[in-house]
Amino acid sequence: MGLLTSLLTAPMAPVRAVVWVAQRVVDKANEDYYDPAPVYAALADLERRLQLGEIDEATFDRREDELLDRLDEIARYRQGLP
Repeated sequence: MGLLTSLLTAPMAPVRAVVWVAQRVVDKANEDYYDPAPVYAALADLERRLQLGEIDEATFDRREDELLDRLDEIARYRQGLP
C-alpha cells in the first residue's frame, strides 16, 4: 500500500513543499516580530535621546508608552494569550 500511496500522492509533492516553505516563512516572521530585543534597544535609544536633549519629555513619555505596550503584546503572545 505504501508504494501505491506514494505513486498516487506524488503529484501533490510540490504543493506540500510550497506549503512547508510558506509555514517556515510565517514561523520566522512571527519569531522576528515577537522578539523583545529590538524593543529593549529602542527603549535604551529613547532614554539616550532624552538625556542628550534630542527629544522632550512629552515625546519620550508618548514613545515609551508605545514601546511598553509592544512589550506587553509580546509577553501575551509568548504566554499564548489573545
